[in-house]
Amino acid sequence: MVTAEQAKNLRSNINIEGKIKDKQEPRTVNLRTGGTTEVCDMLLQDSEDGEIKLTLWGDEIEKVSDGDTVRVTNGYTKPFRGEVGLSIGKYGKLEVNPQ
Repeated sequence: MVTAEQAKNLRSNINIEGKIKDKQEPRTVNLRTGGTTEVCDMLLQDSEDGEIKLTLWGDEIEKVSDGDTVRVTNGYTKPFRGEVGLSIGKYGKLEVNPQ
């Protein structure tokens, strides 16, 4: 597992665990391939109180609430509007309240 600060300097294969904070309201976005989907931003706070923006898409959004502990496996980061954000992607995995 990496910290939020370490994750900001990585691009792929990111494994991180933390608590969900400040979950925003989902919004609808247009897809490049046509159609629409829901997207939602929130903060992931690690055990060292570092934070990184986590963006969830589609069905993943309803799986988490503020205060939940989540584990992201094989996530990736990319800069967007001057901020580095973490996403799951199609090869990543999101676990909510892992044991």
